[in-house]
Amino acid sequence: MDRVIVCGTCAGGAGFAAALRDAGVDGVETVACMNQCDRPVTLAFRAKGKDAYLFAGIDPVADLADALALVRLYAEAPGGTIADARPAGRLRYCLVGRIPG
Repeated sequence: MDRVIVCGTCAGGAGFAAALRDAGVDGVETVACMNQCDRPVTLAFRAKGKDAYLFAGIDPVADLADALALVRLYAEAPGGTIADARPAGRLRYCLVGRIPG
């Protein structure tokens, strides 16, 4: 199962996680500080056998549609590798790092 992890310590993080859940995203969880405090809100994707991703600097309201597109891209990506992130809009520029699966 894909994990969609949101920093609950970031201002707006808990609301962002709730908005993702309300939009039907499964596997959303909040965690304590993800050490991107100068660039809130922080979002990560993880799944067994897939690449992991960390994004920071997400606006929980303005970037919701792009975050939903990113969730779909990750879910559909074999091995988690997102080959073309253009459908994720501005969030492709918020990537902090990718850890190969």
